[in-house]
Amino acid sequence: MVENGRVMRSPVIRTLALAAPVFALGLLASCGGDLGSGGAQSVPGSNVAAITVDGGPAAAINGVNSPYVSVTICQPGSSSNCQVIDHVLLDTGSTGLRLLATVANKSLALPQEMDIANQPVFECLQFGDRSYTWGSVRLADVQIADGKALNLPVQLVGDSAAPTAPSECSLALTAKPLPAADTVAALSANGILGVGVFREDCGNGCTQPPGAGQIYQYYTCIATCTGDTLSTALQLQNPVYRFASNNNGVVIELPAVGPNGSFGARGSLVLGINTQANNSLGTATVLPVDALGFLTTVYNGQTLAHSYIDSASKGLYFDDLYPACNASSPAGGLYCPGASAPLPLSATVQGSDGSTKQVNFAIGDALTLLQAQPTYNAFSNFGGPLGDATAFDWGLPFFYGRNVYVAIEGQSTTGATGPYIAF
Repeated sequence: MVENGRVMRSPVIRTLALAAPVFALGLLASCGGDLGSGGAQSVPGSNVAAITVDGGPAAAINGVNSPYVSVTICQPGSSSNCQVIDHVLLDTGSTGLRLLATVANKSLALPQEMDIANQPVFECLQFGDRSYTWGSVRLADVQIADGKALNLPVQLVGDSAAPTAPSECSLALTAKPLPAADTVAALSANGILGVGVFREDCGNGCTQPPGAGQIYQYYTCIATCTGDTLSTALQLQNPVYRFASNNNGVVIELPAVGPNGSFGARGSLVLGINTQANNSLGTATVLPVDALGFLTTVYNGQTLAHSYIDSASKGLYFDDLYPACNASSPAGGLYCPGASAPLPLSATVQGSDGSTKQVNFAIGDALTLLQAQPTYNAFSNFGGPLGDATAFDWGLPFFYGRNVYVAIEGQSTTGATGPYIAF
């Protein structure tokens, strides 16, 4: 999940760090209503969950280009003490389930996770230099479509039972104070479902103390909070990896959205890759990612080796000389090329094994589009500056009109093993 790009995980801390929403869209409508020309993507099968791109939860004002799914969480071992949580942001750029404590019912009484020393576990995740989440790590039975993950560690963001976040959690590397992303309005969602290419959110990086200039991601707190190393089994994990079947990845299918946008869109999150008829790779090009989750994008003569495909990014983010929208406008953080829009562009995405796939895309004038259709929530041609000359962030506009496969590390998908992206 990205704001004007993302801070990728370092070689030590294996986490694709999240970032808050990118632009302040006070013009947008809240949830509900007909999704119009975005259409419906109908994929049959019990392993399919609906994806909705709409205005977001009623309290949010920034649902544009945000794919939402519903997740069922239960008290471990219970089939009756459960809650369906809607408008959970689908994020291929992170790993693990994070839910707002203000949304999750306290009656679920999700048990606190304990480390090997029987100390309660808490997590801090910084979204670059934008914001952070802090909360307890709880255990829950989690269901998405017909997939069930039992005793899954999840983060309860803004948990009132958690102590105050340690000071380093709320400070970026620049020592700039960060706001907490612990409300629906701040997150534009009721939670985040991370279904990226990795099994855990920080892997072996969190099994040892952090390097210089980095902070702990996990903590134990009794009288005070102390950084904690954590085995991979205790970290937040990709729920799909924990399913009994269809557990090697996901397919994200969204309909095409025209150049003027749409009120919204409906699509499908299909569990598994090449496990049954509705998730076959077919003729998709497999692009393996490197050890940090990166692909390479060749754009405008530049080789951008730190590129990534991220469903929670609201636009296509890359650096170019196009005019940026006024920062104080509803389209702040995006490109506004004016009369020259839409800009027809092309790039080549390359996997770590040298395999390639060309992508044609366009960049529209974001402010003009928003002002023309203030109730629209799906736009296929939103783009903006990234602020990283080594990267290209392929956000949600990339997903419209194509099937995108996200394969989990070490998992076989018949003919190819994750981690990879395919389309």
